[in-house]
Amino acid sequence: MILLRLLLISLGLFLLQPALAQPTPEMVSGFVEALRRAAPDTGREDDGLYSDWQIKPDNIRRWSERCTGMAMTVEQFEANPVEARAVLECKMAEVLAEQYQLSQDELTAVRRAAAWWMTGDADQYGSEGAGRYVELVADHYRDIRQ
Repeated sequence: MILLRLLLISLGLFLLQPALAQPTPEMVSGFVEALRRAAPDTGREDDGLYSDWQIKPDNIRRWSERCTGMAMTVEQFEANPVEARAVLECKMAEVLAEQYQLSQDELTAVRRAAAWWMTGDADQYGSEGAGRYVELVADHYRDIRQ
């Protein structure tokens, strides 16, 4: 039921975007996978980040509630990678669509969305602090999309 709801919400988000500035579901899926592959391994169990994507608990609650209507706990999120990925695809569809609309370029949108993921500010995509991570995500994204 939750997955069906996520699918409908994601589809609705895609349909609401202008056709020109609309990332495809494959772009969103590839971006989410690139974020997973680029997730840092802090080497600490108690780093405060959860799941394969290394997400803060507040984001898990907020994004899952927005995308499913129910706030997931960290434990629920980590226990169900399929639902976790669906929540992330829902949220990242919004972020990627906004960045794609601004840039009109797929890789620039991915870079901007990666900067947003890391810093909360998409304009940091070319900054010294975010640059290496942004390029790592972009490299993974290119590998996935080929």
